[in-house]
Amino acid sequence: MADVVLAIGTSHSPMLNASVQEWECFEQREQTTKLLDRLGQPSSYAALLQEAGNRYDGQATPQRFYERHSAAQAALDRLAAEIRDARLDALVIFGDDQKELFREDNLPALMVYTGASIPHRARPPKPEWVDWFAQVQSRYYPKHEGWQHPVHETLAHHLVEALIDAEFEPAVCERFPRDEGMGHAFAFVHQRLFGWHRPDFLPPTPRLEPAIPVVPIFINTYYPPNQPTPARCYRLGQTVRAAIEHWPKSARIGVIGSGGLSHFAIDEELDGRIVRALRERDREALVTLPRTLLNSGNSEIRNWIAMAGAGEHLTHTWSEYIPAYRTPAGTGTGFCFAVSRD
Repeated sequence: MADVVLAIGTSHSPMLNASVQEWECFEQREQTTKLLDRLGQPSSYAALLQEAGNRYDGQATPQRFYERHSAAQAALDRLAAEIRDARLDALVIFGDDQKELFREDNLPALMVYTGASIPHRARPPKPEWVDWFAQVQSRYYPKHEGWQHPVHETLAHHLVEALIDAEFEPAVCERFPRDEGMGHAFAFVHQRLFGWHRPDFLPPTPRLEPAIPVVPIFINTYYPPNQPTPARCYRLGQTVRAAIEHWPKSARIGVIGSGGLSHFAIDEELDGRIVRALRERDREALVTLPRTLLNSGNSEIRNWIAMAGAGEHLTHTWSEYIPAYRTPAGTGTGFCFAVSRD
C-alpha cells in the first residue's frame, strides 16, 4: 500500500525569482496592474496607496527587502531539503493555471495530467512586460529547450479513476494545447525545489536526481464561474489521499500546494487564519473561508486547501510566514512555506 508521507505548501511568486535589487522595481509595475483590495473588490494602486496612508512606509525599504528576501530563499532551500530527505517515489502537485494553457475556449475546473512526461520549456513574454520583469518570469523555466520532466502515469490514471468513483469527474490531458510547456505553478516546483535551475543570484546546489516523477493536478483557482469551493478543494485532497492509500503498490508519495498566500494587497489577517488552520489541522477554518476573499492572487489558497486535505493525517512540523511588502501601498505577496510529515 502507498502512503502520503509528506505535504508541503509553497509560494511561487515572481518575487521569489527576483533578486533583492529587482524587488525595488515592482512599485512602478504595480501602478498599471489590476488589483483587488482586502475585501476582494477591484481597486487600483492609487486607491490602495491613499487608503494605506503611511502605514506601510517602513515595510518597503531596502533593509526590509534584504531581510525578507534572504528569509524566503532560506525557506525554499529548507523545502528542497525536505523533499530530498523524504525519498519520494512520486509527488502530486496541486497548482493553478493563469490562462497559460487553458483559456476561454476550454477552462476546466479540475484537470489531471496523464502524459508520460511534461514539457518544460520557456514561455514567450507578454507584450506588456518590461525587460526586467520578462527576465524574472523567464526564471521559472530552463535556459535550454526540449527538457521533459517524468510523470508517474500509472499513479495519474489511478487517481483519475478514483476521482471518477468519488464523483469529481476531472478533465484529463496527456499533452498540452498548442504543444506548450507547463505553467509557472508547476515549473516553479521543478526549477526551484528540485534544483533544476536556480536563479543566477543564488549559489548553486545539487539537483535532485534522479528526477521525482510528478502528477500535476490543475485547479481553476482564478477564473469564475467554475472555481471550486474551499470545501470542494479540501475533499479533493482527501480523495487523492484515499486513492493513494488504496493504490496496490508500496510507495512513498508527497503532495504539494503551489501558490499563495494573499496578494496583491497583502492581508496578514487572512494569511494568519490559513497558517493557524494548517498548524492546528483545522478543517472547518479552511472549508468555510469566504469565497469573496479567494479571488485574483488570493485564489491560489485553494491549492493549499487541497494539500491540507491530502495531508490532514500528517503532523505539522514547520512553517514560516513572510509578509513580503514591496510598495508603500501595502502590495506584495504573503509568502508562506510549510511542511507536514509522518
